[in-house]
Amino acid sequence: MAKQTQEEKRENELIKVRMDKMDALREKGVNPFGQRFERTHHAQDVLDNAEALLASGEEVVVAGRLMAKRGQGKAGFANVQDLSGRVQIYSRLDVAGEDSHGFFKKADIGDIVGIRGVVFLTEKGEYTISVREFTPLTKSLRPLPEKYHGLTDVEMRYRQRYVDLIMNQEVQNTFIMRSKIVRYVREFLDNKDFLEVETPVLHGIAGGANARPFISYHNALDMQLYMRIALELHLKRLIVGGMEKVYELGRVFRNEGIDTRHNPEFTLMEVYQAYADYNDMMDLTEDLFKYVADKVLGTTKITYGEHEVDLGTKWLRISMNDVVKQYSGIDFSTIETDEEARAAARAAGVHVEDDMPKGKVLAEVFDAKVEENLIQPTFVTDYPIEISPLSRRKDGHPELTDRFELFIVGREHANAFSELNDPIDQRERFEKQMEAKAKGDDEAHPMDEDFLTALEYGLPPTGGLGIGIDRMVMLLTNSASIRDVLLFPAMKPRD
Repeated sequence: MAKQTQEEKRENELIKVRMDKMDALREKGVNPFGQRFERTHHAQDVLDNAEALLASGEEVVVAGRLMAKRGQGKAGFANVQDLSGRVQIYSRLDVAGEDSHGFFKKADIGDIVGIRGVVFLTEKGEYTISVREFTPLTKSLRPLPEKYHGLTDVEMRYRQRYVDLIMNQEVQNTFIMRSKIVRYVREFLDNKDFLEVETPVLHGIAGGANARPFISYHNALDMQLYMRIALELHLKRLIVGGMEKVYELGRVFRNEGIDTRHNPEFTLMEVYQAYADYNDMMDLTEDLFKYVADKVLGTTKITYGEHEVDLGTKWLRISMNDVVKQYSGIDFSTIETDEEARAAARAAGVHVEDDMPKGKVLAEVFDAKVEENLIQPTFVTDYPIEISPLSRRKDGHPELTDRFELFIVGREHANAFSELNDPIDQRERFEKQMEAKAKGDDEAHPMDEDFLTALEYGLPPTGGLGIGIDRMVMLLTNSASIRDVLLFPAMKPRD
């Protein structure tokens, strides 16, 4: 058995003291893990209406977690925290009575309690609840950190998010903001008559994106299934079926690396509109971000890290070739062969594989030389066919597609295109993807015969859009890591 550290010994001693207090409550006939408790106010309600409550002498009933405590004799102060914030309480023996004041004295920081009392103003000018009744509701058996580990141990914040939420109001505010962002995303689309739908999480084919899937198995059906990596192909089937404006907001799963921008499961929203194209999706995306920012922040001017970003301006639209030329000096429109493209990329210090085609080389140079520079909202358009297996070819430029990605603060926030609705072209592209998979590309798109069948029935001209909700939340909450906006991010188990 591993030897206990001094810190672990100290924590165990504190837990023992708290368990003794738990037993003492039971001996008094008080359940240390109580039942329903009806409140009249939240902490912030008391503070917002303190003057009127003081003047009327109206009793208030609040409940929450004890977060600070001062004084152990005949009188003492404490802070009670609920979702709305904190309010100070004051317990005095001759006012609260022997039982209630006794409960107050024995209570520990972290205990969940109920308070009935009246508001008064302390000599220091702080509105405070004078305790008339103190009710133990839940005994906290484990002490909260005296100086929260989150200040120095970031991993602990993610592993024990429940403690992070208790100790750090900013973290709680981030997740309240996330909920509002999702609400207003839905509101924006609902107001434009899009229908929210639900499609399967378990797929027979891992399609809709180039990504490595998680693999599962269905015993009753005796078949391998995949956790979905995208929402796309099922939603486009619905457009074939006549549901002209649909969206889905849900979790997708990709068996890939973990870093500040990526988590194995994340929230994706995809939107599809019949008789629209990628230009309509650009307009929709721009309007959506502006709408949500204004709703949750009250402004379209935001701060992200060291950057000031103005979402309220007209967003730049520029082709991938032109923006690559701007930042690397390479004009791929003048390059005719794959060999020339690879040589130009290598001369610019960009690593490319020996068999990489021109379109992929262009994308590699973009990733290496351009992406991090796109701070203000920028739509990068005209993606190469080689990296866009589900996008419609660009009229007059069959090597390109009607596709864009949105970049803000140097990272991708949306991906969209005019959907490929030619089943013959789509089959040929799937076949090319299968050739790439046979050569070792684990993320190449698989063949999907049922989707091809759907296309053969006729997919109207359609615009499609995908937005990473987690990245949108990161942007609007000024969060540096995706883990800061996921309540329970994926973590490697501790040894």
